[in-house]
Amino acid sequence: MKPGILAIDIGGTGLKAAVINEKGQMLAERVRVPTPHPCPPKILLENLKRMVAGLPEFDRISIGFPGVVREGKVLTAPNLDTSLWAGFPLRQAISRAFGNKPARLLNDADMQGLGLVSGRGLEFVMTLGTGVGTALFRDGELMPHMELAHHPIHKDKTYDEYLGEAKRKTLGKKQWNRRVRRAIELIDILFMPDRIYIGGGNAARLDFPADDHLRIGSNDAGLEGGAALWREARRS
Repeated sequence: MKPGILAIDIGGTGLKAAVINEKGQMLAERVRVPTPHPCPPKILLENLKRMVAGLPEFDRISIGFPGVVREGKVLTAPNLDTSLWAGFPLRQAISRAFGNKPARLLNDADMQGLGLVSGRGLEFVMTLGTGVGTALFRDGELMPHMELAHHPIHKDKTYDEYLGEAKRKTLGKKQWNRRVRRAIELIDILFMPDRIYIGGGNAARLDFPADDHLRIGSNDAGLEGGAALWREARRS
């Protein structure tokens, strides 16, 4: 069998890994473990090595990370509870951890979006989990650096503070869903997208229906999108 692509989805709640083919299809069941807290680089790498040990052969690596990344380095990692991520060369570190295999690094919402969008028109992706991730695509092309998590959405509240997991637990299902609806309304006003995709672990908690404009994505899209990083000259 041709070696696959190791897709890694790093989240504030869970770490997921799977080997996928060039179409994003998993070649074996994915592996998931809870994210340790705090989760400094050394602990993350140790966990990933254990997770990947039993997976099929791979020759490339795609990484989705919950924070701002540039040129293979982490700038921010607000949901991993440590300042040790600032400036950390994660792409290089993961490549070295797995035999110097080539690796590409992207924000986790961007990578999830690559696994969700149709490639037609203007498409917006919002992931709901420990925090909130956002990504924007035009005809399948990622519009870079659309991280809205720490932008204000209501009074002095950021998207993370307004919709993240900590606030969901405090608000309860009904009020949290009302806030998600409000965020979607604002996104429609700001970007006028043809489609909006909602992903992440908390997408399953939505109490309103999807339609042709609003679609609920698979929670594994963050892994499946790893294939798209190698279809074109996307680098980070």
